[in-house]
Amino acid sequence: MATMRVRVAYIALLATFLLTTYAFTTDKSQVSIDVGSLSTSELEQQLQKCPSVTSLEAHKALSHSTELSLLQRAFSALFPFSSPMWNSFAATAYISGPPNFLLALVPTNVDPSSLNVMVAFAVGGLLGDTLFHLLPEIFLGEVPQGEVRVRLVEPNKNLLLGVAIMVGFVTFVAMDKGLRIATGGAGHSHDHSHAAKEITNGHLGDATIKASALDDASNGSLRNRKEVSTPGKPGSTSVAADPPKKEIKLSAYLNIIADFTHNITDGLALSSSFYASPTIGATTTLAVFCHEIPHEVGDFALLIQGGMSKKMAMALQFVTALGAVLGTCIGVAVQELGGSAATAVAGAGNQGIWGTSLSWGDMLLPFTAGTFLYVGTVGVIPEMLETGPHKMKELRSMAMQFAAMAAGAGIMLGISWD
Repeated sequence: MATMRVRVAYIALLATFLLTTYAFTTDKSQVSIDVGSLSTSELEQQLQKCPSVTSLEAHKALSHSTELSLLQRAFSALFPFSSPMWNSFAATAYISGPPNFLLALVPTNVDPSSLNVMVAFAVGGLLGDTLFHLLPEIFLGEVPQGEVRVRLVEPNKNLLLGVAIMVGFVTFVAMDKGLRIATGGAGHSHDHSHAAKEITNGHLGDATIKASALDDASNGSLRNRKEVSTPGKPGSTSVAADPPKKEIKLSAYLNIIADFTHNITDGLALSSSFYASPTIGATTTLAVFCHEIPHEVGDFALLIQGGMSKKMAMALQFVTALGAVLGTCIGVAVQELGGSAATAVAGAGNQGIWGTSLSWGDMLLPFTAGTFLYVGTVGVIPEMLETGPHKMKELRSMAMQFAAMAAGAGIMLGISWD
């Protein structure tokens, strides 16, 4: 009996030794992993397996409705492709085609001040899309419905994203400044001031006024030279001047160049948004579409004021729309060829820009967010601050503009609200 007890004790001791050895070697293998060699995405994947995160994810999956809303079904119908590349091109077709076809219904004497409310609505949509969709996506990423995601903060990554936003903003400042220099003080703005009723949409408007003044001055001096009486013939009549030939002003051509450049940034915005997520791409398409209608109408009216026929102005607007296609192609190329986290070597740490997890494709979305901030603030806010002599009229106009802006921003907020 004593021998049996001794054997049981030896077996128990041996089992304890084996279990202790196994636990020690397991802990040692786990400790031997160099955490510093993991990239940010790999660390997030490890943290995603934590019990608290999995419990939260299970709770959200049970409490969250999986049924698609009416708006989500509409977005799925408009953008049915699984590839962000083809969805980007579909969005480009939506923002380029219908606004330009609407120009056939626009009269040549359209009053630009009538576009103020529409522009305010578009600006509310642009700022709402930037502040409610793009910026949260840029810094935090989008979380799919019914899921919980862990995000690690990279200070250097956030700094580079901020730099990209600033570069986008300053790029539009430089473009606008260059156009003002080229036109003698006017730029490609987005305002509809009361003083610019004859130049439509404020695009390079001062240049149109100055060009008209120069034309009038030159024509007046020409008439003065031709209407000089013949010496020695007191009763002689003046020589009638030939009617001046209608010429296309320089400001109209410069506006075409500026509009083409602006449409390139729209294409970049659409491509980068769809590569971020389908929802961000759809909301950005909606914001750009609302902005393009008054923008195209204003540019069309400026071309008419610049001396072009309606047919020629419409044709050139379709040409400028190709800028959006070019921008989309550039954005898709950068996203496809710029590298991503999926192509990074496992266990080698962050291999992106300057030691961060960013790829060059990740810089397009903050760049376009900076351009949207410029268009929504510098392009329109100064015009909203302008006031005329009629106080009640200005108050009513201001109330309508702010209501339209709130409606545009409210739509973007409603889309993103969970």
